[in-house]
Amino acid sequence: MLYQLTGLDLTQIHGIGPHLALRLIAECGTDLGKWPSAKHFASWLTLAPGCKISGGKVLSARTRKTTNRLAAHLRLAAVTVGRTSTALGAFYRRLAARIGKAKAVTATARKIAILFYNAMRFGRDYRDLGADQYERRYRERVIKHLHRRASEFGYTLQQVVRVS
Repeated sequence: MLYQLTGLDLTQIHGIGPHLALRLIAECGTDLGKWPSAKHFASWLTLAPGCKISGGKVLSARTRKTTNRLAAHLRLAAVTVGRTSTALGAFYRRLAARIGKAKAVTATARKIAILFYNAMRFGRDYRDLGADQYERRYRERVIKHLHRRASEFGYTLQQVVRVS
């Protein structure tokens, strides 16, 4: 029934089951044209960071408090996804180790919401790369950034080959 209603299989997105998909559609509808972009949608859900700025100085970038039921359900989905061996799970674990679990939950919930928005608005399919692929791409990004930073300071990096 859900597929007939939307024309998409929203349960392919990790963290979104049939129950959450129905809740999202019930609250947002099938036409997400009300929100010009995914950023607007995340802001409506209060999953985007705020920006209290005074005199050019950032006073706070916390997410706003909310009574939005969808945000609470997406946060629960993010906690659940954090225990899986998927790309979203690896994203959650990496952030949780670096900035804490509470912020990682919000960031992962925002990512799930954006995947839902893109699926509903533009018909994009979600394909999970898996945790290993995510970690490999993250490692490549970090190494590329290190090479760039080293070259800015006039150094070159070389890989150390270890013989065991």
